Amino acid sequence: MHIVDAHHHIWIPQQNDPELGYGWLRDIGAIKPFGDPTPIQRDYTWDEYITESSQHTVAASVYVQVDGAIADPVAETSWVQSVINRPADQFGIVGLVNLTGDKAQAHIEQQARFASFKGVRQIISYLDDNPQLCFSAEHLLRNAQWCDQFALLAEHALSFDLQLYPEQMHEAATFLAEHPSVPIVIDHAGSPYDQSTKGIEQWRSGISTLSQLSNVSIKLSGFGMFDKQWSAISIAPLIDYLFTTFGPERIMFGSNFPVDKLMAQFDDTVGRVLACIAPQGNAVVESVFVNNAKRFYRLA
Repeated sequence: MHIVDAHHHIWIPQQNDPELGYGWLRDIGAIKPFGDPTPIQRDYTWDEYITESSQHTVAASVYVQVDGAIADPVAETSWVQSVINRPADQFGIVGLVNLTGDKAQAHIEQQARFASFKGVRQIISYLDDNPQLCFSAEHLLRNAQWCDQFALLAEHALSFDLQLYPEQMHEAATFLAEHPSVPIVIDHAGSPYDQSTKGIEQWRSGISTLSQLSNVSIKLSGFGMFDKQWSAISIAPLIDYLFTTFGPERIMFGSNFPVDKLMAQFDDTVGRVLACIAPQGNAVVESVFVNNAKRFYRLA
C-alpha cells in the first residue's frame, strides 16, 4: 500500500555539522512524557526512516520539528530540506517557531524560503497538576505574545500542528475559532493519556468541541506515547469516535517515528490503524493514508 506519512522525525544529535542543538536528545536517559527515550537518543537519518517498512511504500511524508528549545529552527529546516532524498513537493516540513519570542516573524520568513516548509508546530501540551507530562513550560494559550503572533500563520499561509492535552481542548477551541483561515491539525489523536472512563469522557468532550471547527483536522498517530501496550483493539473506540466527529475527510495517518518505534514496528503501526478503518472501504483508507495529508500539507 502507498502511504503518505503525515508525522515523522529525523535527527542527528551525535553530529555537530550542522550543530542543531537537540537538548533532550542529548540528555541520555532523562525520562520524557512518553517514557525512557534512550534507544532513540542517537542519529536517526532519512536513510533509516525510509527503510522502516517492508510491506508498504512511503510515497510522501511530513517531517515535524523535533525540539522546542533549539536556538535556531531555521538551521533545522535548512538541514531537513537538504537531506530528504525526494522532490521538494513530495515532502513537507513543519518547523518550529517560538511564538512567544521577538524573532517569530523573522523565523517564519526565513523558513518560508524553503520549498517544503508548510507549517509550524510549537507544542502547547501542559497540565497544571502533572509536570512530568508537560511538553511546554507554561499555558501558551494564556500567553498574550503567543496569541498575538499566532496571526502570523495566516499572513504566511501556514498550517499549525496542535499538540495538546484533553484538558486544554475547550480553551484551544475558543482561541482557534478566532483564526478560521489557519489550517489546524491535532497531533497524536489528541493525546488521550488518561484512559480511565473519566479521562476518555474528557477527551471525547474536547474532541467534539474542536471537531466543530471546520479548519481543524486530526492525526491518527502517537498511540504508543501514552499506552505502551496499544493494539488495534485498544484504539478502535478512539478511532470510531474520531470518525463520528471529524468524518473521513479530516483524518490522516502519521507514524510518529522514531518516537513510536519504542513501542511498535512501522508495519505493525500501519496494520493496527488499518485494521480499524479497513471495514469502511477502500475510499476511506485512501483518504486517511494518502489524500487527506496531501491536501492538508499541499503535497504533490
